[in-house]
Amino acid sequence: MTYPRVEISLDKIEHNSRKLVAMCSKHDITIVGVTKVFCAYPEVVKVMVKGGISVLADSRIENFEKIKDIDLPKLLLRLPMISQAKKVVELTDISLNSEINAIRTLSEAASNINKVHKIILMVDLGDLREGIFEEKEVFETVEEIIKLNGIELVGIGTNLTCYGGVIPRYENLGKLTDLKNRLEEKYDINLNIVSGGNSSSIHLIQSGKIPEGINQLRLGESIVLGRETAFGENIEDTYDDCFKLIAEIVEIKEKPSIPIGEIGMNAFGKVPTFDDKGIRRRAICAVGKQDIDIDDVILEDKNVSILGASSDHFILDITESNNEYKVGDKVSFKLTYGGILSTMTSEYIEKICK
Repeated sequence: MTYPRVEISLDKIEHNSRKLVAMCSKHDITIVGVTKVFCAYPEVVKVMVKGGISVLADSRIENFEKIKDIDLPKLLLRLPMISQAKKVVELTDISLNSEINAIRTLSEAASNINKVHKIILMVDLGDLREGIFEEKEVFETVEEIIKLNGIELVGIGTNLTCYGGVIPRYENLGKLTDLKNRLEEKYDINLNIVSGGNSSSIHLIQSGKIPEGINQLRLGESIVLGRETAFGENIEDTYDDCFKLIAEIVEIKEKPSIPIGEIGMNAFGKVPTFDDKGIRRRAICAVGKQDIDIDDVILEDKNVSILGASSDHFILDITESNNEYKVGDKVSFKLTYGGILSTMTSEYIEKICK
């Protein structure tokens, strides 16, 4: 076997997908399954679909290449780059947009291949990431979009918590549904999608406070980690260990807690500090910051702590562990959302589906 490795439980991913689909369907909400955190690894995407996910989303065009043979609608999450317009309309069916110049380019690219590309217009409700902030500009943009060939405006959407940490509430998401109604009335159009954000909106479903009219959520973290992201609470009857990092121990030695000699900058330009705990039993694992940050891993052995990391190694304190570790043994870590993203992106980490 090859190490370090990420072990992916396909059964748990399918279970989480099925649980969330059932939860959201009670409120007439469709889930868009976000695949970017695991780089659209096809085996994982397929079990999400098996669990009931009916629309797939990613932020990277390259990832859509991996799943182009899966016959489901595909949504581009990141605002389209003008330079990628041709690929956007070739590989995706729908995209989130906020810039009229990009939409014009998509119109031209779609028309060139006799295709209609669908648009969700993004509205900024205060999180200050993507989306049109001024309501007047929303109406002006819609007025121009509906005149374009090769483009169909199918809905409006928003994104909360990802940048500004703004919590989705009935009040701010309610503005989105109100805006949808006024746009339909003014321009005599049908906006069939009101995309109410991401996993941070799950708490509104759980509390029964999701505004009527929100009919789509774009979910990633709640599927792969079984938690909502507004408050970081676990979702009942879901798994938080669908992805695990397994690393091999390459050295075990008893050493002092404090380096000997004058302390300067480490390999990352920072001056480290140390607590004197005397002689400790230390293990070095063959995985490092080039693969993942130590803040994005959670040791399954609660009696082991992470002392630090270099680009190639994690240094662990195993003094208090009940396990008799030896060189060649493996250490298991649960992963945060950022940890899954890093390890699945790293070309140095094996990916194993179980």
